[in-house]
Amino acid sequence: METMKTIMEWNGAVNSFVWGAPVLILLVGTGVWLTLLLGVPQLRYFFASWAEVFSFRKKSAHDKSITPFAAMATAMAATVGTGNIAGVATALHLAGPGALVWMLISAFFGMCTKFSEVVLAVHFRRKDAHGDWRGGTMYILEHGLGDRGGAWKFLGKLLAVIFALFAFLASFGIGASTQANSAAEALSMGWGIDHLYSGIVIAALVGLVIIGGLKSLSTVTTYLVPFMAIFYIVGAVIVLAGYSGQIAKVFAEALHLAFHNPETIPAGLAGWGVKEAIQRGIARGVFSNEAGMGSAPMVHATANVDHPVQQGFYGIFEVFMDTIVICTMTSLVILTTGTLTGSPSLTGAQLTLQAFENAMGPVGKYVLSFGLLCFAFSTILGWYWYAETAATYLFGVWFKPVMKVIWIVLILFGAAGAQFVGAQGNEFLNSLWDISDTLNGLMALPNLVGLLLLSFTLRGIVRDYDVKHKRGEL
Repeated sequence: METMKTIMEWNGAVNSFVWGAPVLILLVGTGVWLTLLLGVPQLRYFFASWAEVFSFRKKSAHDKSITPFAAMATAMAATVGTGNIAGVATALHLAGPGALVWMLISAFFGMCTKFSEVVLAVHFRRKDAHGDWRGGTMYILEHGLGDRGGAWKFLGKLLAVIFALFAFLASFGIGASTQANSAAEALSMGWGIDHLYSGIVIAALVGLVIIGGLKSLSTVTTYLVPFMAIFYIVGAVIVLAGYSGQIAKVFAEALHLAFHNPETIPAGLAGWGVKEAIQRGIARGVFSNEAGMGSAPMVHATANVDHPVQQGFYGIFEVFMDTIVICTMTSLVILTTGTLTGSPSLTGAQLTLQAFENAMGPVGKYVLSFGLLCFAFSTILGWYWYAETAATYLFGVWFKPVMKVIWIVLILFGAAGAQFVGAQGNEFLNSLWDISDTLNGLMALPNLVGLLLLSFTLRGIVRDYDVKHKRGEL
C-alpha cells in the first residue's frame, strides 16, 4: 500500500505537469505554428475535407490497406468516447461555461495539428512482417528524424521507443479497463444489468471483432461510429430544440467567462475563473480529440490514398466532428437546461445524465445510457489498434495474439473486477485511470518534438499536393 501510495504521488506530480500550463501551451503553440506555416489548412481545406470524407473512396484490392473513411471511423471510434459525455461535464463543473470557448479555440488549432500528424504518418509508414501497414509517431520519429543520419538516428529511435511504450501502457486503462467499466455502468444505469454479465458480453463481442484484425475492426467501426454519432447528436438536438431561446444567452455567457472572472461567486460557481477555464477547456479539448497526442495517426496510416494530404483531410474532419460538434452539443445541453448551476454537486456522466433527464424525462436516461455504451465500446475497439501497433513496434508481430488475450482480460477486469475484490478493485481502477491519463499526456511530448522538427518536411509535402492538385494530377 505504501508503494502504491508513493507511485500515485509521483503520478500526481507528473500529471499536473503534462496536463498543466507548460505542455498545454506547447500543444496549442504547435498548432498555431503549423497553422501559420501551412497556410491555415483547417480553413483552406475545410470544404475539401468534407468532399473527401463523403466521397467514400474505394481501396485497392491488391494490398492490405483499408479505405480512408474506414481509417477515420476507426480513429473516431477511439476519440469519440466517454470524454465527450463525462469529460466535458467535468470541465464545465470545475471551470464553468468559459471552458467551452477555450475547448473550441484549442479544437480550431487541433484541426491543423491532427492534419499534420496524419500527413506525416502516411508519408513515413512501413509494412510489418505480416504485410500490414504500420505508421504513427514512432515511425515518423524513427524514419523522419533517423533518415538524417548521425545523432538524429539515435534520437529518433529513442523518442520512437519512448512514445510506443507510453502508448502501449496507456492503452491498458484508457482503452480497455476504464472504458469497459463505463460500458458496464451504462448498462447498469439504464437497464439494471449486472456488471459481470456486461463484462462477459462486451469481452466476447470485442474478441469477435479483434480476432479478424484491422479489416474486421474497421468494418465494425465504419457502421458503428456514424450511427452512434448521429444518435447522440439527434438526442442533443431534440433537447436543444426545447431550449433554443437559451442558446445565444449561453454562448454570450461562455464568451464573457472565458476572458473575465465571475463578478459574483455563489456556491455553484466556486473555483471558476479565467485561468481555470483556459486550462480545463484546452485540456478537455485535447483529451477528447487527441490532436497532438499521436494516437490517431496509427490507424490513419493504414489507409489507401494517392497522397498523404488526402488522408490529412480526414484528420481535419475528425477533430471538427469530435469537439466542435459533439463536445459542444454536450456543453449546450448541460448549460441551456440550467443543470450546471441547478445541480452544483454533480459532475461527470451524472451531470450530463441529469441534464438529459431534466429535458426529456425518464427517456433521457436511456438516451444517454445507450450513447455512453456505444462511445465506450467504440473506444475499446479503436484503442485496441493503437495498443497492437505500439506492441508490434516494441516486441514484433509475434506479440499480436498475446495482445488480444491481454485486451480481453483487461475488459473483464474493468467491467466486473470490482465486484470480486470490493473497494480495492475500484481503487485500483481509479489508480489505473490516473496513471493511464498521465501516460496519455506524456505521449504528446515526443510527438510534438517530431512535428516541430519535421515541420518544414511537412510543408514540402503539402506544397507537393497543392502543385499536383492544381495540375489535375490528384
